[in-house]
Amino acid sequence: TGTPGAGKTSVATALMKHFPFGLHIPVDGLREWVVSGLADPVPVWTAETTRQFRIARQAALAMARIYLEAGFAVVLDDVIFPAEAQEMFVVPLQDYTIHKVLLRPSVATAQLRNATRTNKTYDTSSLVELIDMVHKMMPPSPYARAGWTIIYSTHLTLDETVDAILSHTLILQD
Repeated sequence: TGTPGAGKTSVATALMKHFPFGLHIPVDGLREWVVSGLADPVPVWTAETTRQFRIARQAALAMARIYLEAGFAVVLDDVIFPAEAQEMFVVPLQDYTIHKVLLRPSVATAQLRNATRTNKTYDTSSLVELIDMVHKMMPPSPYARAGWTIIYSTHLTLDETVDAILSHTLILQD
C-alpha cells in the first residue's frame, strides 16, 4: 500500500518479474472494470464508493487465492489501512506467507510521480489534494505496529525499492 503516486503499480509489476510465476492484482484496476455506475473517491467519497472498494477487494482476494493455489507469487496493490488489510486480506489468506509493505515516499515525491505518470486514463491532477490528505492519513507508526515493512522510497529508484522489499522478505523467510 501507499498513497496515490507512491509507486505501487510500478513496484508491484517489477517485483513480480523476480518470480517464475508472478501476478499483480491492482484493486483500482478491478474497480475500473465497472462500466456503468463507478463511484470514484474523488471528488467525494460516498457509501457507494465504500461498497465498490469492498467488492473490488473481495474480487482481488478471490483471484489471489486462485493464483496462490496454482503456485504464483501474488501482489495485491491497494490504498488500504492496517485494520482493513487485516480483515480483507491477511486473515482470509492466513494459510499463505504474507508480507505487508507500505511504500512511503515524501508527499512531494508522490506528487511529482503523480504529475508525471502516464499509466492512468484520467487527469492525474485530480489527485493532488487526495495525495496530501491520504499521506497524512497513512503515518508509518500504525503500519509498523501492525507488522508492516515500511520502505521510505523518496530517494530510491524502482529497482532499489524492489531490492529493499526482496531483502526484507528473504530475511523474514529464513
